[in-house]
Amino acid sequence: MNRGTWTVETCSIAMSLDAIGLRSSFLILREALFGTTRFDDFVRYTRGAAPNVAARLRHLTELGLFTKHPYRDEGQRTRDEYLLTEKGKDLLPALFALQQWGDKHLQPDGHEPVRLVERATGDPVRVVARGTSNADLRLDDIAIVAE
Repeated sequence: MNRGTWTVETCSIAMSLDAIGLRSSFLILREALFGTTRFDDFVRYTRGAAPNVAARLRHLTELGLFTKHPYRDEGQRTRDEYLLTEKGKDLLPALFALQQWGDKHLQPDGHEPVRLVERATGDPVRVVARGTSNADLRLDDIAIVAE
């Protein structure tokens, strides 16, 4: 690859990791993609400490990945639920690719603890690199071009 004007400072992968940051952020995003919206559920399902989950949700909201919407259960005070924005939903392929990689390379015998299936057909969902020809691409099929 001719690196052109590309630098570590302009690398989108590095910038994305810097912005999203910690493992706990990815677990919160996972839960949001699975339908979690309420703070107590984020704490429960990520097994994070409440102050840490609150800090991560605040950070992810400031990044524009979540919006807060008030709700009130009967007899309770008003609280906020956290809903993914379009920007947050755009992370779906990246998170599902991490899950797919983990299933293949880290789970015993490629076991899938959670399967992704197309709602309408029940067919497996896979994240792949695909060009405009609609063919699945391998690394050898892709040229990396710095601008």
